[in-house]
Amino acid sequence: MTDTTTDRPSRSFGERLFGGNPAGVILRLVIVSLLVGFVMQSFGFDVRDLVRGAVDIFRDALRDGFREFRHIGSYILTGAAVVIPIWLLLRLTRRR
Repeated sequence: MTDTTTDRPSRSFGERLFGGNPAGVILRLVIVSLLVGFVMQSFGFDVRDLVRGAVDIFRDALRDGFREFRHIGSYILTGAAVVIPIWLLLRLTRRR
């Protein structure tokens, strides 16, 4: 079955869902997760600490109301200062 607009085979549901070959995407995610996990544990981060921190933030948000949402906004902006430039660089390098 081919797509008449681009003359290439239409992608399967799995390829559309994962953005490519599902097995390849899963393998890349496992490798990146391994590397990120190694680096994070090298700096003393632990998954239990991260989950506990997320639960504490949620609990504090419920307890303290909107004051905590300002902190969450600050976290989003701080994270975006790192994530957005990396995303932009990845998008620019993929166009070449």
